[in-house]
Amino acid sequence: MNKTYVMLKPDAVERRLVGEVISRIEKKGFTIEAMTMEVLTEEKAREHYSEHVEKPFFPELLEYITSGPVVGMVVSGPGVIQAMRTMLGATDPLEAEPGSIRGDFGYSKTMNLVHASDSGESASREIALYFTTDQICD
Repeated sequence: MNKTYVMLKPDAVERRLVGEVISRIEKKGFTIEAMTMEVLTEEKAREHYSEHVEKPFFPELLEYITSGPVVGMVVSGPGVIQAMRTMLGATDPLEAEPGSIRGDFGYSKTMNLVHASDSGESASREIALYFTTDQICD
């Protein structure tokens, strides 16, 4: 699969980093095939983060991810899933490499600016959660 789902989380939108992240994606040579902005409902957030629902940090994550608008994107290109994960950097911004999005702009493990699918299976599931096939420009 040469498509992935990328979400700019509420802190990225609030801090006006949307353009910066999009610019990095495009400068890498990837294509943004679809984009939307929405405030996630609790139901959609629970479905997105279904693997974390029983974890102790989930209530804080749920409160954060539904606290403001997110920008969701379908991004395509060769090796895009792994490349986006590398571009984002480690989940904990204090461990993220300089030059990565989280390394350059992040300061909190919970409010860490961005999400990208971690596998082809996750990408398919997440894209289907946020977009219909007629919304995606191949």
